[in-house]
Amino acid sequence: MPGQSVIAGRTTAAAEGDVTVLLIGMRINHFWAVHHWLPVLLAMPRMLRELGKNPDRGLLGHVLLTASPRTYYVVQYWESREKLYRYAHSPDMFHHRAWSIINRKERAGKVRQHVGLWHEAYVVPEGSYESIYADMPAFGLAAAHGQVPIEKRGKRARDRFAYRSRQKETEPEKAASQEA
Repeated sequence: MPGQSVIAGRTTAAAEGDVTVLLIGMRINHFWAVHHWLPVLLAMPRMLRELGKNPDRGLLGHVLLTASPRTYYVVQYWESREKLYRYAHSPDMFHHRAWSIINRKERAGKVRQHVGLWHEAYVVPEGSYESIYADMPAFGLAAAHGQVPIEKRGKRARDRFAYRSRQKETEPEKAASQEA
């Protein structure tokens, strides 16, 4: 976050509707097997650069994290589950090539448990997430979706959980608000 401007006061993420989150990472099981885990470690920055060059692919933002000297992961925020799947299965993208290599090694019996891979994907419905940032630059969900003053969504967590975007209104609610 060096170079990012701190936003004074309390803010919350400006996310509207459902939020798609991917946690993806690796664990180094044997440090001495550098030739096995280094290519895996270097693959993620390459995928992130590839996605950064084409925002239409759907990656809104990401945070690189470490859980230990062995475990590295990325929290990714996507426009939709569909765009995440489209990227993962697109034969012209690096992710597809990387998984092809891993699958070939597995079939050939050349995977030796030197590096572990994992991912978890979540589609979080509106009303099931909330956030607060105090004197922070845009980070995480707010970096992906933008920030708004906390008053726009509620000072309390329960108020932010209760927030609903206009796009989630039902047709009768839309008609009623237009008549008023």
